[in-house]
Amino acid sequence: MNQVFQTPILPTQHKHAKRLNVPHDLHFEAICVFVATGFFMGADTFWKDTLCLMPGHDHELDAAGYLIQSTPNFTWHHTPQELSFEQSLEAYIDLLTTITKEQVGDNPVILPLSGGLDSRSQALILKDLPNPVHAFSYSFEGGYPEHKISEQIAKECYFTFDGFKIPKGYLWHCIEELAAINGCYSEFTHPRQMAVLPQLKKMKGVFSLGHWGDVFFDRGAPEGSTEADMVPLLFKKMVKPKGLELAEKLWQHWSLEGDFKSYLISRIERDLADIKIDNVSAKVRAYKTNQWAHRWTTTNLSVFEAAHPITLPYYDNRMCEFVCTTPEAYLADRRLQLAHLQQDKKLAQITWHAQRPYNLLNYQYNKAPYNLPYRIFNKLQREVTGFLGKPYIQRNWELQFLGTENAKHLESHLFDDEFNHWIPQTIIKEVYQDFKHGDAVASSHAISMLLTLSVWYQNNTTAL
Repeated sequence: MNQVFQTPILPTQHKHAKRLNVPHDLHFEAICVFVATGFFMGADTFWKDTLCLMPGHDHELDAAGYLIQSTPNFTWHHTPQELSFEQSLEAYIDLLTTITKEQVGDNPVILPLSGGLDSRSQALILKDLPNPVHAFSYSFEGGYPEHKISEQIAKECYFTFDGFKIPKGYLWHCIEELAAINGCYSEFTHPRQMAVLPQLKKMKGVFSLGHWGDVFFDRGAPEGSTEADMVPLLFKKMVKPKGLELAEKLWQHWSLEGDFKSYLISRIERDLADIKIDNVSAKVRAYKTNQWAHRWTTTNLSVFEAAHPITLPYYDNRMCEFVCTTPEAYLADRRLQLAHLQQDKKLAQITWHAQRPYNLLNYQYNKAPYNLPYRIFNKLQREVTGFLGKPYIQRNWELQFLGTENAKHLESHLFDDEFNHWIPQTIIKEVYQDFKHGDAVASSHAISMLLTLSVWYQNNTTAL
């Protein structure tokens, strides 16, 4: 008997289906895109005969799990209502409150807090609900203590709170578990919550996650962008330069037709053409949501879900519709979120991590000459700690890839004999030497992707 089901505009889980009359072969073109960007595009997976079902569609599958047809049930649009900013703000707050209440129900709430705007907006809503809320945050060992900002927010909202430090080398103790959770559809240093998964499992309640609020409630494209700017803009945002270099090497190694860059640009152009929106900013936002919200952001929601049920107010269909009907001028520059948070002066006075040391009331001064003293002091502090042998950590890969012990684990995956039958050592050595002796920041993405492919390969050799 056929099964019919609907995927939301922004699914919180990926669902896969088989393609009829397609061989079970590796989808090399899709893997090259994955290497260059960190996520698969559209319905692509590692295999040509397996699809990731697209969001906002009704899908019909046969009893054996083969896709018969998919029909869109939602079309991205830009139809802004003629409302004042104050009316839009009231509608936004009402909608966020309604969705949050419905999603969390009577359950205790677990709130991951950052020093930004999305989770702080959730905190302001949850503050006035009867549900008990336990917040948590994390900072990198040897990095900026962002959890201190989160702790202030939690204290102001009367939430209980845990602050965690992400330690060096945790990845190697849980990499196989993470691969099982996310299917290797994302590189392993992104979901840092994996480092504290045992602690998260001990908490009680449902997660309220703020993913994708920062994209919905900001410009989709820089002010003044034209239609001709869209493809170069998206290409630059999606593609990591060293990932592109690695993808081009793999494209040649696998003897694929044409060249990789032209292939990827044609994919972007084709998918953009399917979005019938004239406003450039709204069109780019819709594209981003269809592509990397669905295939990148959603992928690692599974890590949270491995601990407790998840709820996501910004993923709700009604929030997607709200964004489509709100004037771009109100969405730009986080205006709605800022206006909402500025209604609570104490919350607004807490540091905004992206604009530190400024807050939501004075962030306009985060420019020269006002911010020069902080920038100079911050740079000196980093240089002094680095000189003392304690480098300032800004990214998770620095904790997982750098140092002698990390290198042993990393190399055991990169230079595994079985893996090197698929991706030759000549390519891997070139990338690894660039990482060790060149620009490690730029090369870290390519190394992360090779590590991901190595673990995936080891877990799928019987299917090859």
